[in-house]
Amino acid sequence: MATRLVSIVGRKHAGKTTLTVALASEFIRRGRRVMTLKHAHHPASVDGEGTDSWRHFNEGGAERTLLATPDLRVLFERTPDDYDPIGLARRYLDGADIVLAEGFRAAPVPRIEVYRPSVAAPPLYAGAGPEAHRWVAIVTDDASYRADCLVLRFGDTNWLVNLAAVAWEAALEIT
Repeated sequence: MATRLVSIVGRKHAGKTTLTVALASEFIRRGRRVMTLKHAHHPASVDGEGTDSWRHFNEGGAERTLLATPDLRVLFERTPDDYDPIGLARRYLDGADIVLAEGFRAAPVPRIEVYRPSVAAPPLYAGAGPEAHRWVAIVTDDASYRADCLVLRFGDTNWLVNLAAVAWEAALEIT
């Protein structure tokens, strides 16, 4: 079975991580093997200066350093990649049934937007825009919001179950 990929997008503090976690849990409940990607605009600080792994990567200048513990693996890698979620999923997330990519709103992949006007307006979705066809759904707390794609409301009964079904069907299949 091919791996499926869908991106969760939205404005800052709209709830992208919360939705990604909820959707991942729903897919796992359905017996799917879920993996996630997180896009960040800032360097990640996951290793402290002076640790052995930090020294391997920073002082030693290794291209890749894999930190292996009994229950966790962390890969540090120098790469000129441009944050392509399709390439990242192929390279690092082999074997997933579905990859949920948080962010990556410029990537040519199906999108689910979290839109909360109390946090940030307007939505990213532009019905007349050239990328409008990429929107699978918009999940919102705005009772009056309408769009040309599926709109689900946090207050709806079974919104997450419905979103998971739609996301699964609309996700990009990658090989």
